[in-house]
Amino acid sequence: MSEKEPFLLKNMYSPAFFEELDGTIKKVVPNFDSPAFRQKIFDDEWEVRELKDRMKHTAVVLKEFLPEPYPESVSIIVKIAQLKMEEELGKDGFAYMFLPTFVEFFGLDHYEVSIEAMTEITKLMSCEFAVRPFFLKYPDQMLEQTKAWAEHPHFKVRRLASEGCRPRLPWGKGVPFLKKQPELIIPILDQLKGDPAEWVRRSVANNLNDISKDHPEKLVELAYQWKGQSEEVDWVIKHACRTLLKQGHTRVMRLFGFGSIEDVEIKCFELDRSQVKIGEEMYFNFLLKNKSEEAMKIRLEYGVYFKKANGSLSRKVFQISEKEYPPKSETRIEKKQHFKIITTRKYHTGAHELSIIVNGEEVEKQSFELVS
Repeated sequence: MSEKEPFLLKNMYSPAFFEELDGTIKKVVPNFDSPAFRQKIFDDEWEVRELKDRMKHTAVVLKEFLPEPYPESVSIIVKIAQLKMEEELGKDGFAYMFLPTFVEFFGLDHYEVSIEAMTEITKLMSCEFAVRPFFLKYPDQMLEQTKAWAEHPHFKVRRLASEGCRPRLPWGKGVPFLKKQPELIIPILDQLKGDPAEWVRRSVANNLNDISKDHPEKLVELAYQWKGQSEEVDWVIKHACRTLLKQGHTRVMRLFGFGSIEDVEIKCFELDRSQVKIGEEMYFNFLLKNKSEEAMKIRLEYGVYFKKANGSLSRKVFQISEKEYPPKSETRIEKKQHFKIITTRKYHTGAHELSIIVNGEEVEKQSFELVS
């Protein structure tokens, strides 16, 4: 691989990794057939397998080389996770994401054993994806188990309590009842909102943000109830409300001190060009005027209306700042928007728009053309 070539995550599953894995497994299973295992791992399709497929393939092949029944094989999986925890001193074991997959694929009919296994494995590699099929098959038991996890002494297990029940967990299997009934989740999040671990609190905020996309008023009610309890909880609320803030939700804006913009004026809004090429950057600037006799807290954003494949425009909002502006002041704001090629967005040439948003209200808009 040349110095300019990016490292692909799928390549973490390398011959060196499997050699290291062999050594770990042999500490638990001394007669493990390493040559046959690696021969099956590196099959004819290995090179074309992407990250998730390599992870799943590893779990499936490993199952063939571990003893039956499942409770015996998963006990070995748990011991592998515990050994890696000792070796890595608790660092994140991302390459071992196939361990939760093993439980997800083969443990669904062994509820108690799998719950015990995930409680240990998640300390190395989060079991947030592995728990999703269990929610579908054992909804009541899993809700009770999640409440128990929320009280666990290990912060990664507490995080699993929040992350595993996210209604819109990215890349996770859908669990419709979690999306429809946030009242089942909220008591768990209430317990974890002030958790001493920042990683847990961030998960709580992300879970609440998921809830806001289907039940915005539920989050608004919680935000008003929880605000002011502590700095940590205030941070959770603010991060949880990020989607509603971008949408300009009036009650959420007021909660965080962003009021009327009657005394705000946007002047001299300029784009540095009317045409921008894909891969280039476009600069824009404007004057923000606070006409009030008092300082004013302002949330400043801009929206880019990207052209979609069907020709319609879809707005994406980007934050500029949140700050207090002095009374009777004028402030020049300068920003740039890049149109670099990225994997998460496909550009379509043609007319686009850029707007200025003040406290959730769109106040100015200009057009430009994106060309190839």
